Amino acid sequence: MAWSIAEATHLEIDELNILQATFLAMRRAVETLQIAPEKVIVDGNQIPKGITMACEAIVGGDASHAEISAASILAKVTRDRQMYELDQQYLQYGFAKHKGYPTKAHFEAIAAHGVIDQHRRSYSPVKKALGL
Repeated sequence: MAWSIAEATHLEIDELNILQATFLAMRRAVETLQIAPEKVIVDGNQIPKGITMACEAIVGGDASHAEISAASILAKVTRDRQMYELDQQYLQYGFAKHKGYPTKAHFEAIAAHGVIDQHRRSYSPVKKALGL
């Protein structure tokens, strides 16, 4: 019936932490739906604060609820597209291959080429690369 893609920036993740930034993105997605849901279901064990309608957290929800599975696919496809775009700007980092995940190739690229603006400063390997 309706879907929405929302995100938190790398700066918001650094400021809030990854969990709270994830909740922020969830709230943004719910707030921008063209049809207000009667209930929000969330994959996990916590409900994001600030969602004003009924909300249920479901551990393993992506395996048991088609709606959560679909949301997961939408999020993954969106992230993959963003990583392909980033790859075009920074070919030496291999974002099209590792999609920003903490792989050996990604860490080697950071070691060889440094940290870019899009890297989260709160992430331990990035902190280490920056000497923080």
